Amino acid sequence: MLAPGGTGTGAFWRMLSEGRTATREITLFDASGFRSRVAAEADFDPRAHGLTPREICRMDRAAQFAVVAAREAFADSGLALTGLDPHRTGVSLGTGVGAPGALDREYRAVSHDGRLDLVDHTYASPGLYDHFVPSSFAAEVAWAVGAEGPVTTVSTGCTSGIDSVAHAADLIREGSADVMVTGATDAPISPITLACFDAIKATTTYNDQPGTASRPFDASRKGFVLGEGAAVFVLEELTAARRRGAHVYAEIAGHAARSSAFHMTGLRPDGRELAEAVTVALDAARLHPADIDYVSAHGSGTRQNDLHETAAYKLALGEHAHRIPMSSIKSMIGHSLGSVGSMEIAASVLAMKHHVVPPTANLRTPDPECDLDYVPLHAREHRTDAVLTVGSGFGGFHSAMVLTRPDRRTA
Repeated sequence: MLAPGGTGTGAFWRMLSEGRTATREITLFDASGFRSRVAAEADFDPRAHGLTPREICRMDRAAQFAVVAAREAFADSGLALTGLDPHRTGVSLGTGVGAPGALDREYRAVSHDGRLDLVDHTYASPGLYDHFVPSSFAAEVAWAVGAEGPVTTVSTGCTSGIDSVAHAADLIREGSADVMVTGATDAPISPITLACFDAIKATTTYNDQPGTASRPFDASRKGFVLGEGAAVFVLEELTAARRRGAHVYAEIAGHAARSSAFHMTGLRPDGRELAEAVTVALDAARLHPADIDYVSAHGSGTRQNDLHETAAYKLALGEHAHRIPMSSIKSMIGHSLGSVGSMEIAASVLAMKHHVVPPTANLRTPDPECDLDYVPLHAREHRTDAVLTVGSGFGGFHSAMVLTRPDRRTA
């Protein structure tokens, strides 16, 4: 994990379980001229994480996040000690927006801070091409872990972090790889990204209250808060992982994706497509709604999303929707666009490990139309053996994944 509020899996979980928020005034650049001026930034020093000056120069911030997280995950897996076959090892990495920070910096350089209509290419860095192609992120991770099998970049907007992991699982199931390093990364806190969301008024205006600015399912919400970060996992077939004595955190029991084909930024109020993704993921996992112990909600903090998501749960889970604890960790780490789906998978796995449901921070005045159990303010001890995590994104993307304790499905 590399997330706002602390580097590493332990720091990430402590923040979530304590209900602390990492949202603050933007410090990465001067945001004084923008409508929304708050974000959840990661305190990240690439040198402290062992990246060389050459790597730092070559890679965008999001690529740096991915490499650091991948090295942590790979070390934790113990695979480096097993004589891994590089041709049977792959990478599936998600990103929503690629490298906006590096591209902004490069444009400023070649245009002399916007003063030149015809840019001067001699001021461009050698890494400019890599910043244009998000596939470079997956290549960097592959080089970091020695993967020479299938290497893929998945970019499906805000569902990228779920879809990339689902794609990795499918590659293992079909026999194309034995091991997949997978997850997602994004560093969207940049002038161009902020301007885009300012234009459609999607981000919050709680600039004077940055610590409580992200308010999913709350009646006082005013939009989402940008975030950044990465989460990376190592996937294997369960029997193979157990054979080599690996610590297995969870099993991907089922997943599904649907598109509404409706509107670039709008959502149907009935939540039908998200509900169908949930239903198909449950069917693939051979589980019923009553088997789900916790839902890691998309919970972006916009009224449109919150109502759409609530309707989808009622449609897919029936009466049991009112009995399942649900929460949005975006209330604490913001919305990092493509990477947040993988970060929410990590939170789901940790919730199962600790039998603790993280809270929806800042949920003090629940929206009466969002009448499910969205676990306000404080974490809750709760037996958690099966988790549903979902995502929705611009373009009409809707994805769902079911994660279970491996011992639960064996039983």
